[in-house]
Amino acid sequence: MSFGAAALQRLAGKTIFITGASSGIGKATALEYANASNGDVKLILAARRLEKLKEVEAELKKQFPNVGVYVNTLDVSAPNAIEPFLGQLPEEFQDIDILVNNAGKALGRARVGDIKQEDIDETFNTNVLGLISITQALVKRFKEKNSGDIVQLGSIAGKDPYPEGSIYCASKFAVRAFTESLRKELINTKIRVIEVEPGAVETEFSIVRNYGDKAKADAVYKGREPLYADDIAEAIVFATTRKQNTVIAEMLVFPSDQASASHIYKRA
Repeated sequence: MSFGAAALQRLAGKTIFITGASSGIGKATALEYANASNGDVKLILAARRLEKLKEVEAELKKQFPNVGVYVNTLDVSAPNAIEPFLGQLPEEFQDIDILVNNAGKALGRARVGDIKQEDIDETFNTNVLGLISITQALVKRFKEKNSGDIVQLGSIAGKDPYPEGSIYCASKFAVRAFTESLRKELINTKIRVIEVEPGAVETEFSIVRNYGDKAKADAVYKGREPLYADDIAEAIVFATTRKQNTVIAEMLVFPSDQASASHIYKRA
């Protein structure tokens, strides 16, 4: 069976919850799931920007008229918002099969001693506490039916720390530790725990990190051929469409000009 046919069959009718789905990797992942299933999935798309989510919904519906889509605002850094979000899901979206914990951010490139406290708090509240809170809520449901996939968006920064990235790197190390512990806790179940760890990906992520300065964000990728959001989306869909006896536990994905967090080849 080809990858396309296998993905179509294994995704048919599944419900997929994606955080940070208004742009970047989250949006691309929603589109990739719809494409891989020929629209035979239900997508729960959450982010802070409702207007952007509605644009994603419209794009999905235009390409795949039969796809199920539910969009609503969710700030994962506010743990008290998660259970109400899940509780108000329409009945047909309640039985979630795949969680993609994509929401995340980095803020600034300050060195230790000069880092703003609000940047530390926002990074950890989103990347770590938010991810943990959503995972806790969903793993209870997955245990009840003894199935489900949990996809955590890690990073090369969770393996290879670098100067001026101490807070973001620490948050992604925490994600990796939490994910590995979770996988071991669930070893006697049919719940799969998957971590996808991108290298350099050109998305709005870099703009946010540079406080909205697009020129600085663009300079990060100048002379390079980075990954794009759809490259990571393909990896996520691939991992979650393997046979039940197969777990892509960890997937490190680099662009072809990168070998570590700091080992990057820049073309003239």
